[in-house]
Amino acid sequence: MDDELMERFIEEGFVKIEGAVPKRVTEDCARLLWRETGYDPNDPGSWKDPVVWVGGMAQGPFAAAANSAVLHEAFDLLVGERRWVPRYSLGSFPLRFPHAQEPDDAGWHIEGSYLPEGATAWHTNLWSRERALLMLFLFGEVTEADAPTRIRVGSHLDVPPVLAPYGEAGASFLELGPQVAAASAHRPLTYATGSPGDVYLCHPFLAHAAQPHHGTRPRFMAQPPLYLESPLELDRPDGDHSPVERAIRRGLSPKG
Repeated sequence: MDDELMERFIEEGFVKIEGAVPKRVTEDCARLLWRETGYDPNDPGSWKDPVVWVGGMAQGPFAAAANSAVLHEAFDLLVGERRWVPRYSLGSFPLRFPHAQEPDDAGWHIEGSYLPEGATAWHTNLWSRERALLMLFLFGEVTEADAPTRIRVGSHLDVPPVLAPYGEAGASFLELGPQVAAASAHRPLTYATGSPGDVYLCHPFLAHAAQPHHGTRPRFMAQPPLYLESPLELDRPDGDHSPVERAIRRGLSPKG
């Protein structure tokens, strides 16, 4: 990570850290994920569903994947030192398999980060309450044929004006989804492709979407949040805003 990559994060909404997780660790994680599916990795006939959701995984390999030195350095640079919470597990995992059936979760959205009392849908607000980053951990080879996550480049700058009217209370990701999709429709498209061990660190407001899998190789990926140790501050008296905060400020005042 360097100043150039931090500026790219502010402009584009994500950075890709190649080889952030050692190969042996990714292999152990993939083995454990296959076990959770109940499928035979050597028998495509056993892959019954287009998506298998696996929840949090806290075995040693997943804790190791989340705590490589290069990722900790990146967290400090993007979120701020002592402003994020270390992870010792990963999840959730939308494991996507080649399938004729279309997935029902392929709409453009941002992730919710907190569940208000009495609510049934996860919410977010302008201060990205509780969430510092969206992270995409690749545990297998992912090409454009393998249903990679779609990303609208720079869309995180379109989201702050959508969130601002909701104030501290925020809104559910279901309510925000259509607005985010419309506000970011002009953005160029890219795909979260890469090799096992690559990690995408994304701004929490980055618009992204799933897509059908018409390839031959299952896509194994985790999409956990990095949690905040302390709330984001958009008006720091000392001006020491993190790149995550700077991007929100830029989205609110693109000419400022």
